[in-house]
Amino acid sequence: MIIKKHSLALTLALALTLMLENVDTYAQSGTNSPYSMYGMGVLSDRSTGFNRGMSGVSQGFNDGNQVNPMNPASYANVDSLTFIFDAGLSLLNTNLKEGDNKRNAKTANFEYAVAAFRVWKNVGCSFGVLPYTNVGYNFYRTNKETGAVEDTYTNTYTGSGGIHEAYLGFAWKPVKFFALGFNAGYLWGDYSKTITSVHSLSSATSLFRIYDGTVRSYKIDLGVQGIIPINKDNTLTLGASYVIGHSMNNTVELLDIKADTTAYRVGDAFFVPTTISGGFAWNHKNKLKFGADFTLYKFADQDFPTVFDNGKTFSYVKAGNQLLDRTRIAVGGEWIPDEYSNKFFERIHYKVGGYYATPYIKVSDSQGKLVDGPKEIGLSFGVGVPIINTWNNRSLLNLSAQWVRSSASNLITENYWRINVGITFNERWFAKWKFE
Repeated sequence: MIIKKHSLALTLALALTLMLENVDTYAQSGTNSPYSMYGMGVLSDRSTGFNRGMSGVSQGFNDGNQVNPMNPASYANVDSLTFIFDAGLSLLNTNLKEGDNKRNAKTANFEYAVAAFRVWKNVGCSFGVLPYTNVGYNFYRTNKETGAVEDTYTNTYTGSGGIHEAYLGFAWKPVKFFALGFNAGYLWGDYSKTITSVHSLSSATSLFRIYDGTVRSYKIDLGVQGIIPINKDNTLTLGASYVIGHSMNNTVELLDIKADTTAYRVGDAFFVPTTISGGFAWNHKNKLKFGADFTLYKFADQDFPTVFDNGKTFSYVKAGNQLLDRTRIAVGGEWIPDEYSNKFFERIHYKVGGYYATPYIKVSDSQGKLVDGPKEIGLSFGVGVPIINTWNNRSLLNLSAQWVRSSASNLITENYWRINVGITFNERWFAKWKFE
């Protein structure tokens, strides 16, 4: 008697339900950074469980037992006998410091859910939900106004929201050592930012600025990978991806509330930046893997909604010279002592990585002058722990920790620890079981 282990249609339906359920509830709390009040928020970490411990190195990785949406060409290598489902969450602890002022904040966040399977020979498919940007902050500043009577006022800044992406991607391997692929994504999200002012000489609270925006747009990613066999023990994979830049065609609104209320609206406010990534991965006997990526985000040539207020005139319009091109360099690797050993600790995947990134935003200093935003440096390490049963040894519990320092000259310095927990279910769901 031959029994099919699982139904693909049921699996796809259940996986998609898990991905979309409560995304709006959890995916908008992925940062505690005051810097997320600028631009479109903090750019999210879009890596998955297998490469988070390697600081997101991805362009040259094409392990057929993992999902790598950062380079869609990797789907062509998905194992023909499996359906892979990977989901993750994170715990974030942030320490903020500005001068002698210190603050700590904590949050938990649903991060991602992705899946992949082979459609037919040399063609793979992936779909999932990923974060794109995050907005989350709550802080205040106290200032003094001098005049006939000295007045102390406190401005409170709050913001929440973010942009998310649901994607469907395919990859094709036309020849043995070359693959190309694409992701077609749908972007959606909302954000809200407010500034309130409380004066010491008045019990009234003046809510004087409310920013609101909604995003509904698309995103297209293209990817290629080429494998160079060095010898029987070593291979080098070169990879590259390209995100097509375009306007999101959304409108943002600013309500300026003083004695009366004035509404300002700006169209074509947000955009997907043209993004170019390239990198490599070296594989030695499937035991030692390491690689490096370089990514360029083209923000600088785009206008962005900006407030101009000199005390006499006020306007909210798109303007140039508000953003910067962002670069990110990451290196990382993985070591597996013996994937098929009977000893548990020899089957664990050990990972380590680091990255450096420049800002895409400009921020206001204490004199109100625009300066470059915070640079980032990060280190990460992690393990992939096999989930072993009598017939499967390829599912993994991915645990990783990441330290990041984000700082700008004479402004807020952020140090945060992020604990990532991900589970990769990788079962031989398309195998047939035979009983006699």
